[in-house]
Amino acid sequence: MGVLRVLPRAVRLRFDGGGGAAYPSPVFLRDAQLVAVDFESTGAVAGYREQPWQLGVVPIMAGQLDWEAAQSFWIHVPPDRPFSPFAPGSWRLVRDDLAGARSLPDLWPVLRGRLAGVPLVAHNAATEKKFFRQAWPLHRLGPWVDTLTWSRQAFPDLPHHDLMRVLRAIGGERELEQRLPGRAAHDALYDAAASALVLAHLLQQPGWRDLELTDLRQGGSGEGAR
Repeated sequence: MGVLRVLPRAVRLRFDGGGGAAYPSPVFLRDAQLVAVDFESTGAVAGYREQPWQLGVVPIMAGQLDWEAAQSFWIHVPPDRPFSPFAPGSWRLVRDDLAGARSLPDLWPVLRGRLAGVPLVAHNAATEKKFFRQAWPLHRLGPWVDTLTWSRQAFPDLPHHDLMRVLRAIGGERELEQRLPGRAAHDALYDAAASALVLAHLLQQPGWRDLELTDLRQGGSGEGAR
């Protein structure tokens, strides 16, 4: 297990802005409502724009994952649209489901109540931000917490900070196996839940638990503690 770096109270992590939300002070992140998200995608294919095929959504309420509200969504991919052969996940098994699913823009009425107006959490959030911007260019989501950035701050001795390695560092694999049987890495719901567990773990640690919603830096680069 990696050695957790204690975050001094005077040090502020940056969040990626985007939502423009204003929060009363003080509201600690450990007590707040957040939502972890993850996309699985087609991968890069020449002549096609990369697109998502699965979205996982996991609410976090006062530092606890809301497993009952966690949900996975198939996203429409035309049956003749190729995937990269290197794209991870179970997409080969669900092509029929994807052909009949709704597009991500058409999911806005379903997802708006889950995603709008709350901080969003993802591991390497650039991917999630990209797909949301493409689908809903008139809607500003966020601010964002990138658990990749945070795990680099928290576990500087880890050789890499991919999501599964960080999940193992906090001992979270067993809980995911129990909560999401039959799912594994590169399933969007599994990965969203893994990001949520990483964040929930960090927000219980000394220094980290003192972070407040007002520490959100609208327009911040997400580059971590300064």
